[in-house]
Amino acid sequence: MIITRTPFRMSFFGGGTDFPDFYNEYGGSVISTTIDKYCYVNVRHLPSFFDYTDQIIYSKIEEVTDIGDIRHPMVREAMKLLSMHNLRIAYDADLPARSGLGTSSSFAVGLLNAFHALKGHYTDKRKLADEAIYLERVLCGEAGGIQDQIAAAFGNLNRIDFSSDGYHVSPVIISGEKKRQLNENLLLFFTGFSRLSSSIQENTQKELKNKTAELKEMKTLVDEAEKVLTDRRDSLREFGRLLHHSWQLKRGIGNGISTASIDVLYDRARKAGALGGKILGAGGGGFLLFYVEKEYRQAVIDELKPLLYVPFGFDTTGAQILFFSPEDEKGKETIL
Repeated sequence: MIITRTPFRMSFFGGGTDFPDFYNEYGGSVISTTIDKYCYVNVRHLPSFFDYTDQIIYSKIEEVTDIGDIRHPMVREAMKLLSMHNLRIAYDADLPARSGLGTSSSFAVGLLNAFHALKGHYTDKRKLADEAIYLERVLCGEAGGIQDQIAAAFGNLNRIDFSSDGYHVSPVIISGEKKRQLNENLLLFFTGFSRLSSSIQENTQKELKNKTAELKEMKTLVDEAEKVLTDRRDSLREFGRLLHHSWQLKRGIGNGISTASIDVLYDRARKAGALGGKILGAGGGGFLLFYVEKEYRQAVIDELKPLLYVPFGFDTTGAQILFFSPEDEKGKETIL
């Protein structure tokens, strides 16, 4: 039996510049962090005395005798990719899917991590990220960028740079006190909406060619934000201002990124004291993130009631294997 834990992520700056159509020509950059909200994947070999050969448990329960009959595309294609058979796969998570925190990519990373471990292989974080990108973007044909898979695999607060030659992950060198203050000043709210990220990403991808100037400016904000975080002389107030500016740019990139309801919530939070914020992920709903200094925290929380306020901390581990007990193909655990 294998149990993996993979963090969800929140992206602060540069979202959209991680689309291949953009970064292959202009280069791209993002700053993102993983948080202490996770998805868990439990995988073991299924004993042979059932009338099905594979069982997948998520919001639905699938029991099949042919991998090709699995309705969950990511599970089906991952099993084909790594030649996995006779499995029981169970998924659980701290936060809901389709909410803008890279949940599908975290699941992809966690699933692949579990499959490799069940085969007795150690897989480094870069290989997990690369395989998850291939699984989602090529095998499953889902539109979108490539930052989520990288963030989920590597973990931590990072700057990720993209080019036609690949990507590079650099930890953001921030003091412990400044990082603690940043965490305290970020407020996360669940809007209660649910949307399919891939459909919004498809529309956004179509608009990219007409939004090159906006994306280039969003990329420059990554440099500015990194300086704010790493330079002890810079105030985090500027981080909030940059977050607001970045959101104004992003919401104009594609239809569906924002909605009238989201705009109302955003304006209310700003009037209550938030310096800046954004919808996390592709847009259209899910989680709203705000930068709010201490004296305005409660005012913003009160103003956005009855939205669910979700406290969180930063994750530093990335993809992990929590439990490892080797099995043979018949599902019997191996004694080491």
